[in-house]
Amino acid sequence: MFYTLLQVALGGALGSSARFLVNIGAGRMLGFGFPWGTLIVNIAGSFIMGMLMVFLLERGARSVPFFMSGILGGFTTFSAFSLDAVTLYQRGQAGLAGAYVAGSVVLALAALASGMVLARSFA
Repeated sequence: MFYTLLQVALGGALGSSARFLVNIGAGRMLGFGFPWGTLIVNIAGSFIMGMLMVFLLERGARSVPFFMSGILGGFTTFSAFSLDAVTLYQRGQAGLAGAYVAGSVVLALAALASGMVLARSFA
């Protein structure tokens, strides 16, 4: 159990660091008025989760905790997503908040399915 917890902790440190860098980079490139970084991370994380589901879970790999709970758990940001949506709403931008929520959910689900399809094409 300790080894598994260590995998999750190390992966989480890497994932959260990557999320921070994506948020800063997206903000600098696209502006800080909309949570672009969070949107990008949630879509990319869902795509990668779909691929890892095929490559790791379906094959019984031992590194599942490191990659899925650790790296992707630290990288994806649905708690930050929730905060961003409420912040947009509280700023009086209800339409933009709704579009952000709908876009995040639909695109993340599509990215996960796409990751699975791509991963299966390699098998």
